[in-house]
Amino acid sequence: MQLKYVFTFLIVFLLVSCSTSVNKKETKTMKNQEVVTIEEIKNIEVDIEGMTCEIGCARLIQSKLYKTEGVKFADISFENKLGKISFDVNKVSVDEIKEEIQKIAGGDLYKVVKSREVESFSSTN
Repeated sequence: MQLKYVFTFLIVFLLVSCSTSVNKKETKTMKNQEVVTIEEIKNIEVDIEGMTCEIGCARLIQSKLYKTEGVKFADISFENKLGKISFDVNKVSVDEIKEEIQKIAGGDLYKVVKSREVESFSSTN
């Protein structure tokens, strides 16, 4: 009779200890999970002053923007003095994009004089 109680106690003890260890593992897993942020893409057009040529200026600005975290698309037109930029608002702001453009070449050449949010880009530059 006493052996029956000991055996029942051991089974209950094992069940309780197993469920406790599972809960600890689940808690650790939840703590290590990464927070995923969904991209929120916006489009802007910026008027840029100070460009003197297509290859040296417009392509340099475009190249620098593509290296900026959060910028998904950049097209800079020397002829129209216009930049078309798509970016993730969770990673970079309009003001940061303007600053990036204006600090190129020591900050003395290019100036963003106007920016506006657009739904989509027109087909002509």
